[in-house]
Amino acid sequence: MSAGTITIASFAFSGPVTVPAGATVTVTNTDSADHTVTGDSPGQFDVRVPAGQTVTFTAPAAAGTYAFHCSIHPDMHGKLIVR
Repeated sequence: MSAGTITIASFAFSGPVTVPAGATVTVTNTDSADHTVTGDSPGQFDVRVPAGQTVTFTAPAAAGTYAFHCSIHPDMHGKLIVR
């Protein structure tokens, strides 16, 4: 079961989203272009979200605030808060 949802709409991420450590995060892309949810620090998380699709990934195990971006569209930024 998903602990939190990030929605991508009009080339922007919803949020910030707060989830428990190690939780499943759902990402729904409502745009007509592919996007990614890529942690700003290497090795955190990196998922591709095709246009009109939904994917999931596992939140980091350590508590903290994780900044992320879209590697395809570098002006897109968001935050995932892990408690």
